[in-house]
Amino acid sequence: MIDGTHATLLAATLALAASAFGQQIDVSTLPPREGVQLTIYNSEDLTLVRERRTVTVAKGQNELQFSWANTLIDPTSVEIEFPRAKGGSLEVLDTRFPFDRPQALYWNVRSDFDGEALVEISYFTSGITWSADYVGVTSDDEASMTFDGYVAISNNSGADYSDAQVRMVVGTVNLVEKVRELAERNLLRQQTGGVPPWQKEEGDKVLEREAFKEAIVGAARPNDELSSFYFSSGAPPEIVKEGLSEYFIFTVAGTHDVKNGWANRLRLFEGTNVPVKTVYRYRPMEYGEQLVKLFLVKNDTASTLGDSPLPDGAVRLFRRQSTGGLSVIAFVPTKYVPIGQEFEFNLGRDPQVLFERLATRTWRDDFWFKRGNQDKLYSPTKGDRVNENDTVVGWSDHYGRVERIRNYRGAPINVEFRFPIDGDVTFVSSLNPTLFDFRTPDFKTTVGAGERKDLAYELVTRQGSNATQNAVKLEAAK
Repeated sequence: MIDGTHATLLAATLALAASAFGQQIDVSTLPPREGVQLTIYNSEDLTLVRERRTVTVAKGQNELQFSWANTLIDPTSVEIEFPRAKGGSLEVLDTRFPFDRPQALYWNVRSDFDGEALVEISYFTSGITWSADYVGVTSDDEASMTFDGYVAISNNSGADYSDAQVRMVVGTVNLVEKVRELAERNLLRQQTGGVPPWQKEEGDKVLEREAFKEAIVGAARPNDELSSFYFSSGAPPEIVKEGLSEYFIFTVAGTHDVKNGWANRLRLFEGTNVPVKTVYRYRPMEYGEQLVKLFLVKNDTASTLGDSPLPDGAVRLFRRQSTGGLSVIAFVPTKYVPIGQEFEFNLGRDPQVLFERLATRTWRDDFWFKRGNQDKLYSPTKGDRVNENDTVVGWSDHYGRVERIRNYRGAPINVEFRFPIDGDVTFVSSLNPTLFDFRTPDFKTTVGAGERKDLAYELVTRQGSNATQNAVKLEAAK
């Protein structure tokens, strides 16, 4: 809920009117707030806001006013509910959009009692985002790493939210219309005759947006007990994780002031000691034409992680030196990591590990010829006589290759190769390769400290009529 000190008060526009006299009575002080909850969906610049306040109603018709001036609230998403009333029931009779007050609406509410009622208002806004970052400090031998995670909440929505529970959604949502676009259209009074423009829309856009709202409002709603909206502020923030279909929600314990124009940095997890695997990879489709060094950390329980997916973010890596200091390794991004998968920290080229790709020998054989318009093919290697006017229609190209690694580090390194090869190809080697897919051989080796290793293989590429498929076959060298 917008804070009471903000110039564009949202809650301060809540008003009650006695229907018997038809006059509006302004509320001079804000009703007491029961809670505010922010559920932030980064992928669509979308935040679901749920807030509760206690208001006093009179028996008969009452008028509640809601304004979103100078904010990025989506007016098409504003809803009101009455989860609990002391002494009776409340019902929304209609919703009006006055000409004389832009960016505002009135709910005409009928009450069958005099007394207090709990009001819950929910809506979407844009301009509130979160981002994750991590700090890793490896041991001197790079075999393990202390790993800390943080999350920063930034608010540029135009509204202050005080004492808010914050929830962050990891996952991608597909919203038909962006909330920011809806909020900035300001069409409520233009060419509508006082009727909201979304009531004039027809078709899948409205239906999909409403279905989406219903889905995530339901997902964000806690138990009906009001106690679920109170949080202890004395304990340090803790991230509570829960799975939700294809999304994952991180809930920060306690409540926090999320002020417009400010950013809060909270701890995601702390001091986790995880094992690190160091590997060198040549995968041009992923890392370009170079041998790169990577730290691999698996997001599973064996690594003291694995109880939730980890959001994408920036990682700062340091090495703890034997003398006691820290040295910078790299600042790298990381992608969203599901449970059971690996972090890949790409450290780039290692100057202590040199890599060369060498061509050794190239030749052709297995020729096939065609004579005139005949369908028959002739092969000299099969004993056929070939005339000088015959046309070459098929052959095989042989390419000798060597992957050379020089390891100048003080310890052995593990090296992995994976690269695609186009055409009808046989990969001939003694490297014990496997196929990653139908055209990509995959092989690996260990290079000792101070050692040079040459990984030799031959590519036999069938051309013309010799080619029968676009795939790689593996064959052991003789």
